[in-house]
Amino acid sequence: MKHKASIMASAAAAMLALSACSLGAVDGPGVQPVAQEPVAFVEPPARDPSELQVLFWNDEQRSARFRAMENWFPGHEVPAATTPRELRAGEPLPASLAQDIRRTMIDTGAAGVMVWEDGGVRFEDYALGFTPDQRWTSFSVAKSFTSTLLGAALKDGFIASLDDPVTRYVPGLAGSAYDDVTVRQVATMTSGAAWNEDYTDPESDVAQLARFTLEYGEGAIVEQMKRLEREAPPGEKFVYKTGETNLLGLIIENAVGLPLAAYAQEKIVEPAGFAGGLFWMNDQRGGNIGGCCLSLRLSDYTRMGIFALEGGGTVVPEGWFAEAGDSQVDFPSRPGFGYGYQWWTYPQGYGAQGIFGQSITILPEQDLVITIVGNWPTATGPNRDVWFEMIGRISAAE
Repeated sequence: MKHKASIMASAAAAMLALSACSLGAVDGPGVQPVAQEPVAFVEPPARDPSELQVLFWNDEQRSARFRAMENWFPGHEVPAATTPRELRAGEPLPASLAQDIRRTMIDTGAAGVMVWEDGGVRFEDYALGFTPDQRWTSFSVAKSFTSTLLGAALKDGFIASLDDPVTRYVPGLAGSAYDDVTVRQVATMTSGAAWNEDYTDPESDVAQLARFTLEYGEGAIVEQMKRLEREAPPGEKFVYKTGETNLLGLIIENAVGLPLAAYAQEKIVEPAGFAGGLFWMNDQRGGNIGGCCLSLRLSDYTRMGIFALEGGGTVVPEGWFAEAGDSQVDFPSRPGFGYGYQWWTYPQGYGAQGIFGQSITILPEQDLVITIVGNWPTATGPNRDVWFEMIGRISAAE
C-alpha cells in the first residue's frame, strides 16, 4: 500500500510541475496555463478497499464521509481564490416558502440549500450537522465542472475542435468502440458504446470502476472503456455513462498537460471566486476523476452556478454555457428535458446533478441559482421530482 501511495504521490507531483509532456499533451496552439498558487496532493490514511465502496455505504457512513472525502480518498487540494466573490444577502424568500423548504430538507435528507437570485442570497440553511465552512461531495455535479474545463481547453487551443476524434487525444482507444467517435459525442454521451449505470448492481459498469482502478492502476480508464461494445452508431443514442466523463477528463488532461484540479484553479476557482478550497479525487495516474467526486462548500457550488449564469467571462468561448446548457439530446419520454455538454437541460434552464441529492440549478431568465447538497436514502429516486417541484415554487416566488 505504501509503495502504491508513493507512486501516486510521485505521479501527482510530476503533473503539478506544469509540464505539458507529463501527460503527453497533444501538439497544437495554446499557451501553457500557470497555476496561481500551489495545488497540493493529499493522501488519506490507509484503508481496506472494502471500506471504499461508496455506493454501498450506509446512511450514517454517508452522512459523516460525504463532508470529508479527503479523509477517505487521495486527491488534489486547490486553495480558495485569492479574491473570493462576496455573496451578499438578498431579500428573504417568503416565510411560508422558507418553512416549506426546511421541511423538504428534513423529508429528503438535504444537508444544505442556497437560493441566489438577482445578485443576492435569498435563502440559506443547513441540516445533518453540516455547516457553511464544511465541504460536501459533488458526485456527478463534477461532470459539469469537467464540461467547463472542456470549454476552457477549446478556448485555449489545446483542443482544436469538439469534432476531433477521441483517439487523437487518447490513442489507446484505437481499435475499440471509440473509433470514429468525436469529443462532442463523448460530451453528450452519444458515443454508441454500451454501458450499465445501475448504482445498486455491484456488477454494473459504474460499480466496476473501482475494480478496474485496483487491477489496472493508471491504465484503468482506457482499459475499461476499450472493452465496451458498440450498441449504436456514434451520435444516435444517449446512454448516461460516468465512465465517459472520466474519459472526457482524460481527454482534457492529455490535451492540456495538467490534472483537472490544477486547470480548474485557473479556469474555475479563481475567476468564480471560491471562498473555500476545492478537493478533487485522484486516480492512480495522478490525474483527477472527470465524472465524479470533488468537494466544495455549499456557497462555492452556488458561485459555480453564478459563474455559468454570467457566461464564464473570458475563460470559455463566447456563448459556451448557452450551448453546453442547451439540449443537444432530447428525451422523448420527458418533453422539455434533455442533455447538453455534461449539463442536464430542463423546460426552463439547465443544471448539474449528482446521486444522493446533489444539484446546481440555473435559470438564466430569472437570474436564479439554486444549490442543494444532501444524503438521500438511495442514490436515485423520487426525491429528485420533489425538489423539481420545490424549485418551481421558488422560481415563481416574489
